[in-house]
Amino acid sequence: MALLLIDVINDFDFPEAEQLLDYARPMAQNLLRLKRRAQKAGVPVIYVNDNFGRWKSDFRRTVNHCTRHGDGRAIVKLLRPDEGDYFVLKPKHSGFFSTTLETLLRYLKTQTLIVTGIAGNFCVLFTANDAYMRDFNLLVPRDCTVSNTKKENESALRLMKRFLKADTR
Repeated sequence: MALLLIDVINDFDFPEAEQLLDYARPMAQNLLRLKRRAQKAGVPVIYVNDNFGRWKSDFRRTVNHCTRHGDGRAIVKLLRPDEGDYFVLKPKHSGFFSTTLETLLRYLKTQTLIVTGIAGNFCVLFTANDAYMRDFNLLVPRDCTVSNTKKENESALRLMKRFLKADTR
């Protein structure tokens, strides 16, 4: 099993970010509790994050940028990676597209993924879809993923439950 935190290291500097932040702030508290439980149980924590078009950047620089700039600072500080956490930078919407995520998961002998983060109807959905195509079992805790609207998030969760056989409790 592994816990994926998708795009939670984010400066929220894009159109409609303010609306997304309204949902992301309370979600971040839930996700922090889940992360702590996973760590205590020995479940690997993997940050799967957009590179924001910064092709020469690395994850540490992305975290540093997001803790100092943008409206997402409080969320980034709350969910900041710990020493033993893994990270994968992604160039597009799916955490699997052109990344080392699958190699890392196979190395960790992972069969089940807990998929969380931002946005449920976009990067979380696309990552979950690609995970399903690679025969991973999926858990998508509904209180640990958000989209720009509740309706969009619920729609994404329904899709993941119905077509990807995800447990979306």
